[in-house]
Amino acid sequence: MLSFIRHPKDFWTGVIFICIGLAAVVIGRDYNMGTAGKMGPAYFPTILGGLLTLIGLAASVRSFFRDGEPIGKFAVKETILILTGVLLFGFLVRGAGLVAAVFAIIMFSAYASSKFKWVPAIALAIGAAVFAVVVFVELLGLPIAIIGPWFGG
Repeated sequence: MLSFIRHPKDFWTGVIFICIGLAAVVIGRDYNMGTAGKMGPAYFPTILGGLLTLIGLAASVRSFFRDGEPIGKFAVKETILILTGVLLFGFLVRGAGLVAAVFAIIMFSAYASSKFKWVPAIALAIGAAVFAVVVFVELLGLPIAIIGPWFGG
């Protein structure tokens, strides 16, 4: 790492924020901006992208003045488990239903932790599934199958 960067985590976090923010602004240029009173489809991503870019700039600049620890190893196994859980959620939500999809994403994500224990993970998965059903299906009325057609729902 370059010697004048004193906090590598802040620096690279800032770079990532800047890239995502600028990408949102550039993509938003293809749409109608509108006004603050009548927002077009580009308004929200452009404003949010601009704010994210400013936060990234602040983090990157701060990395030159504050001391911090170096970046550790990249957690490959944990990243793969969490991405698998997210993909599995998307695959299961229509066929298996919301309960199975939430259960799968919670269990895969929990297993990625070094502090994984079966009983708390299952309890969290059950609680999150109940919460998701109550909020999204019952309160908001979204047309998501609680138990999908694969299980006779």
